[in-house]
Amino acid sequence: MDFLSPSNFTDYELIDCGNFEKLERFGQYITIRPEPQAIWNKALSNTDWEKKAHVRFVPNSSYAGNWDKLKTMPDNWEVGYNLPNGPTIRFKLSLTSFKHVGIFPEQAVHWDYIYRNMSSFKGAEKPRFLNLFAYTGGASLAAKAAGADVVHLDAVRQVVSWAKNNMELSNLDNIRWLIEDAMKFVKREMKRGSKYQGIILDPPAYGHGPDKEQWKLEDNLNEMVSSVLQILAPEKHLLILNTYSLGFSSLIIENLLKKKYKNLQIGELFLPSTSGYKLPLGVFGRVVSDL
Repeated sequence: MDFLSPSNFTDYELIDCGNFEKLERFGQYITIRPEPQAIWNKALSNTDWEKKAHVRFVPNSSYAGNWDKLKTMPDNWEVGYNLPNGPTIRFKLSLTSFKHVGIFPEQAVHWDYIYRNMSSFKGAEKPRFLNLFAYTGGASLAAKAAGADVVHLDAVRQVVSWAKNNMELSNLDNIRWLIEDAMKFVKREMKRGSKYQGIILDPPAYGHGPDKEQWKLEDNLNEMVSSVLQILAPEKHLLILNTYSLGFSSLIIENLLKKKYKNLQIGELFLPSTSGYKLPLGVFGRVVSDL
């Protein structure tokens, strides 16, 4: 099992984490946000956190809250990420009511993997790449920068608009945007006989499609993975399955995929804090395979 974290994300820093919070720098601005995995004590004092931070998220329910600005900062700003030996992809960040800012920095590990491998897929036509549960599009940007024909799918219209803005900030174009239920789309692609050379799926623990279709990770993931495997191209292809759900074991990922792949990489994503902690942020399975 591999433990992976981004090694070259200069616009991001996990400064400290603990007592169910994390202190993070995004570009020049420092945030305090809830973090259910950080059950240990903070390394720095509360006073140090307050001195450093520009803004703190204050929950008012299990899903939403407000931002308390401790210093002057904008509601929207930008950060960039340098792909390995490649271009910089850029992201608009925002102080949203659901505590996120528009980027999951640990996912940069997968952006690198996508960019390196999709760049190597040669052929008469561009390789096709499908990003399911795509959020603000980091994986879509990496695949497009690698020269792929990209389909980006998410159930939330505002998030897809956000991803499109990130594409424009990154000086990329021609990503196909879909506001769709992921399972319905994959089933339809199976019937059409569509094939993709690269697929990433990063499903939430709970969610719903645009028509209130229900998604629950432990109930639906097996069917989703089985369906996704049927729309991967039979030639060389890339697959990433990433999950973030408290208590969700990497062995589940291994069991879902090991019958198909012998060279499967199983691992856990984490972010190292400057104060010395390692914050776990999900498990994954990924493979580049010739079948």
